[in-house]
Amino acid sequence: MQTKKNILLLAFILISAGIAQAQTSFYDLKAKTIEGNDFDFSSLKGKKVLIVNTASKCGYTPQYEDLEKLFQAYKDKNFVIIGFPANNFMHQEPGTNADIKEFCTKNYGVTFQIMEKVSVKGDDINPVYQWLTQKAKNGKMDSEVKWNFQKYMIDEKGNLVDVAYSKEKPMDDKIVNWIVK
Repeated sequence: MQTKKNILLLAFILISAGIAQAQTSFYDLKAKTIEGNDFDFSSLKGKKVLIVNTASKCGYTPQYEDLEKLFQAYKDKNFVIIGFPANNFMHQEPGTNADIKEFCTKNYGVTFQIMEKVSVKGDDINPVYQWLTQKAKNGKMDSEVKWNFQKYMIDEKGNLVDVAYSKEKPMDDKIVNWIVK
């Protein structure tokens, strides 16, 4: 009987170790900026990060304005926003990286970091979005990117905290209270 318990305990430990190894640290991730430069997420240690998938031809596109206001209000308090343009929803981000950068700057004065256009779902999902949407990688939850301007909250230690869906505005209490706590 004791041998059976030991075998079960050993199996549990090995399975737990396998799950822990499957998780990836947020700080291990890398991406390309909209200008094509390498961006290492380890540079975000100690900061709260809001990751948003964006699109320039969406009903939620005016959220760029509030995202910029949020960034300006809290950027000196170890807070950053990273936008990931994506064309996954009704082709609402058809432009090139240069087109997207010009659109964001000209129309909304965006100064927060915009990355190159990626896929946020499907077979070609970007590794950052794999991490955001898969509990096996982030250790917190499974989720699905449902539409443009979905927001993921990452704490100062690189932990996924929560998700705010498209209809939740950048200046909503859920997001602001998370930043200031």
